[in-house]
Amino acid sequence: MSQSLLIAFVVFATVMFFTPGPNNIMLLSSGLTYGFRRTLPHVAGITIGFAFMVGAVGLGLGTIFISYPVLQTILKYAGVAYLIYLAAHIAMSGPATQDQDKARGPMTFWGAAMFQWINVKGWVMVIGTITAYAGIADFPWNIVIQVLLSLLLGTLSCSAWALFGSALRPILASPGAVRAFNIVMAVLLLASLYPVFMDA
Repeated sequence: MSQSLLIAFVVFATVMFFTPGPNNIMLLSSGLTYGFRRTLPHVAGITIGFAFMVGAVGLGLGTIFISYPVLQTILKYAGVAYLIYLAAHIAMSGPATQDQDKARGPMTFWGAAMFQWINVKGWVMVIGTITAYAGIADFPWNIVIQVLLSLLLGTLSCSAWALFGSALRPILASPGAVRAFNIVMAVLLLASLYPVFMDA
């Protein structure tokens, strides 16, 4: 096992997991709106969904996207459309009342897991992980290590962002403050699309 490459991968993954992106912004908003406990399925969906994607691409699914580049384009713009929809949903969210909770709620486990497949930042992370750090160990142990580290770092970062949002609940107590905060989060979510359009 290449220890220097392993350390480099841990640094890369830590930076990518903990810096703001679509997942973290949505977790922050969900933690504020619904609280940490109700955001846990969202946390688990991101963590497990992303780790599964790393494993699937590392074990050969990535060759499909190389063979059919149009699939990458479709996923990219489907991701953009969905992020715009989510930004609008977040911008219109205020504190959840009991009646509203019945109609809407935090993102589900499966919704969060499936979102990883159209998350532009997620694809940057997966491609960087699989290509740049393949030499950590011999195949398939390199994929196993990458998946396990993704699970660990994903759990830590997602939990931290959701807890941060939840910790803001006593501070942003009024409906107006929550709505203003969520509008800022929606704008940041839209700003995360900047690299997509620069790459177009």
